[in-house]
Amino acid sequence: MNNSTVIEPARELQVAGSADVIVCGGGPAGIAAALNAARNGVSTMLIESAGCLGGIWSTGLLSWLIDCSNKSGFIKEIQADMIERGVAQDFAETCGTISCDPEFMKCLMEKKCLDAGVDILLHTRVCSAVVKDDNITHVVTESKSGRQAYAGKIFIDCTGDGDLGALAGCGFDFGSPNGGLTQPMSLIAMLTGIDMDEVAQFVAHGPNPGLAPYQLLCAELERAGVHPSYTRSTLFKVYDNLFTYMGNHQYKVSALNVRDITRATLEARAELNRHIDGLRSLGGPWESIRLAATSASIGVREGRRLHGLYTVTLDDLLAGKSHPDGICKVRFGVDIHSLDPSYGKGLSSENRKHKVQPYDIPLRALISRDRPNMMMAGRCISGDFHAHASYRVIGDAVPCGEAAGKYAAEAVKSKQLPAVIADSLLNNASS
Repeated sequence: MNNSTVIEPARELQVAGSADVIVCGGGPAGIAAALNAARNGVSTMLIESAGCLGGIWSTGLLSWLIDCSNKSGFIKEIQADMIERGVAQDFAETCGTISCDPEFMKCLMEKKCLDAGVDILLHTRVCSAVVKDDNITHVVTESKSGRQAYAGKIFIDCTGDGDLGALAGCGFDFGSPNGGLTQPMSLIAMLTGIDMDEVAQFVAHGPNPGLAPYQLLCAELERAGVHPSYTRSTLFKVYDNLFTYMGNHQYKVSALNVRDITRATLEARAELNRHIDGLRSLGGPWESIRLAATSASIGVREGRRLHGLYTVTLDDLLAGKSHPDGICKVRFGVDIHSLDPSYGKGLSSENRKHKVQPYDIPLRALISRDRPNMMMAGRCISGDFHAHASYRVIGDAVPCGEAAGKYAAEAVKSKQLPAVIADSLLNNASS
């Protein structure tokens, strides 16, 4: 030991529980994975670090579900639930998108998981993994109950940043191929005190007088003396008097560095307050605008991309590649937000270069190359920088989670590894 290191004493850990399938991360992909595993008849545990399920849907306040119009399964199920309750705006037919009430999503997701028999652990962070003969045998957690271990047969990493995979020693890629920069982060806010009839021209998918709504909104911010870090500041309607607002970019921030994330969050929250104070100073439709909430966790667009049995690439997107083991059809384009503000504060000019055709994500991209009994779902699946910029949205994270849950359950019941099931799908298709 020296002044820069300490030695943590070894200790025996209590094995506090077990499940056939353990899902780490309770965001959209993790919820779908846990639900589908449980609904397919295996014991399932869902571990989430926040105090609610939903991830970017809830603690992240992102009420915009992109690339949903062509999806069946769980996306359609929750869409029907939300529309029936009057807590969603359905833009699926016009732009493949649904907006929703983040608070309602918390309760809806928790009820569905509980009804399916999912064992939920909130306020619990995965901090280590026990590996034997290349397979994960336990995840180790930290919570108010201390440091504990949970045994499983199949593990699914739905942490977004690939935390479980990294803790288990899996290989991964991170950042852009040129310089390693990652896409900027954004802190989402909920706004009240404005009325749809009065601000419709500034709202995404509202009446448009010629300019895009984000251009009009940014012009309003500039008129108030505010210079946003993101030049496509956008309002999304939740209700006629409640809106989601995405108005900032935090550049050159690593999702793997707590100092970076802390600084980004503090700077973003201060900037959002300046935006709303500036709009309020203009009077008119903005006279009573207020920040109802800022998200408890900053929105991370890009973390680790874990190595899988197949890597989705830009070439796959451009060719519209199909796979015999395809589990999700992606129609969203390459969506890279500017990596460096000196080259613009909106979207990357690269986006326009790539004409994406509808393409498949294969099951193999959800199966770890390094830990045979681990799968992935959400934005940490196996893909390159450009592919990730397309499939990272909620409308594709959810069906990936569904597939991971389904095939994890099949692996448990057949006493096979996920790779064997993927091989079977490929062999059946070729025979």
